[in-house]
Amino acid sequence: MSIPHPDPDKLRLPPEGETPGTPQPHFIRQIIIEDLKQGRFRGVITRFPPEPNGYLHIGHAKAIHLDFGLAEEYGGSYNLRFDDTNPAKEEVEYVESIQEDVRWLGFDWGDRLFYASDYFEQLYQFAEDLIRKGAAYVCDLSAEQIRETRGTLTRPGVESPYRHRPVDENLDLFRRMRAGEFPDGSRTLRAKIDMASPNLNLRDPVMYRILRATHHRTGDAWCIYPMYDWAHGQSDSIEGITHSICTLEFEDHRPLYDWFIEQLGIHHPRQIEFARLNLTYTVMSKRKLLELVREGRVHGWDDPRMPTLSGFRRRGYTPEAIRDFCERIGVAKKESVVDLQLLEHCLREDLNRRAERRMAVLRPLKVVIENYPEGQVEWLEAVNNPEDPAAGTRQVPFSRVLYIERDDFREAPPPKFHRLYPGNEVRLRNAYLLRCDRVVTDEAGAVVELRCSYDPDTLNASPRKVKGTIHWVSAEHAVKAEVRLYETLFTAPDPLNVPDGADWKDNLNPHSLDVLPEAKLEPSLKEAKPGYRCQFERQGYFAVDPDSKDGQLVFNRAVTLKDSWAKIEKRG
Repeated sequence: MSIPHPDPDKLRLPPEGETPGTPQPHFIRQIIIEDLKQGRFRGVITRFPPEPNGYLHIGHAKAIHLDFGLAEEYGGSYNLRFDDTNPAKEEVEYVESIQEDVRWLGFDWGDRLFYASDYFEQLYQFAEDLIRKGAAYVCDLSAEQIRETRGTLTRPGVESPYRHRPVDENLDLFRRMRAGEFPDGSRTLRAKIDMASPNLNLRDPVMYRILRATHHRTGDAWCIYPMYDWAHGQSDSIEGITHSICTLEFEDHRPLYDWFIEQLGIHHPRQIEFARLNLTYTVMSKRKLLELVREGRVHGWDDPRMPTLSGFRRRGYTPEAIRDFCERIGVAKKESVVDLQLLEHCLREDLNRRAERRMAVLRPLKVVIENYPEGQVEWLEAVNNPEDPAAGTRQVPFSRVLYIERDDFREAPPPKFHRLYPGNEVRLRNAYLLRCDRVVTDEAGAVVELRCSYDPDTLNASPRKVKGTIHWVSAEHAVKAEVRLYETLFTAPDPLNVPDGADWKDNLNPHSLDVLPEAKLEPSLKEAKPGYRCQFERQGYFAVDPDSKDGQLVFNRAVTLKDSWAKIEKRG
């Protein structure tokens, strides 16, 4: 197939000692700059090579930001390639979700969408080339026998009794493997490297296995499939990738990739490894995330408690906040753990600038203003976003019956409680001063209603100073909504660090979701659509969930207003 390559004339090099548009240079940028200056490559071509066996998570966002962001910086191009070599675990659903997530992050691969399955025939011919060179052989050992004879870090492996089969016999057997003459698992094709190598990846690794499984693209055309370590490097080479950026677990695989490419004499990308993202209170293993989905511990891959990009999107995160986070955490060779609070801080900073302010009462308590005229409605002016003068203002209705937040009232207030209690006065946001005169309770003694009075001469101003300001919603005009409050999915900063015999799922947070079915919102939110984000004043940042239907809004809390990370930065 013909693969388009970037125009070298569009190559961008930064001025001496600088990198383009980046606050913090890192070692991968420096490697790329040196490669371009020295002419090792005529341009920059990167790729993001996900396996379509699950949804992308926040760790993949860091990889995408590097793979695609660096290509953009230096006037290069980037590929989205699905390394679809294991049909038993791959699904079209995952392919589609990955494309949606990458687009959401702001990257467009254009006509550069590829699949490892595009190269199955070429990979097969490469394998035959290695057999002819005496560098690969068909092995009859079972998967368990191969593991047993592989050796350990302190003990060399044992050569397969089939390692010295003649070339013609290996070619014949390999072709018959492809033709489907042998049962699954009965034979493999292995590279002939070094069973005594200190690097276990070089101890005659398996290149092909027999596997009768329907592939999501090639159907039943193949009954042998390439192993990831065989397909990955050659796919990079076929696509002309210049800088193959991988996480650190592939560092020990690099000598194998180099060996394959050198044996074949084909284009040699430069592989660079970096430390993957580890985030507190988060699990990054797709296998474990799939376990949570299948066991019903969460409501699917896009559950807002999940660290998947679809989960973050549904919760209300913005792609700009995630890209900012990826840039801030930097790139290093040493593994580390990033505090979840930094990710939340990046979202707050972004939404603080762009999100409209709205009033919403999540746990409503009825207030009747006894000296306010019955049937009267005033439309009061409220600022949409104090951080953005261009956002303008809106009109909110004020009437005799309001809802306030139940937590904003105490019948017997604790010390320094500056909100509403019997005899105390507070300011209603964008409105008047309000005094609590009487409390109405039910037969069990629970507070069900407040009887209050207002001062009509205190609209947004008053000579009397009060310490508390609370939000409210006009009962007559309120929009009912379900509001979902989320906490971390796990209670432990390192959920997988459990004692022997313990289950990591014991660290699941039983309070990770709190559903409030009777929230009351100001009427400007009545037509809000899924994906809309705003700040509920004094509550946090929220987004409309796709579960919303006509007449029933559902809002997810993306993040609270409290920002511990900002305080840490300020102290620092």
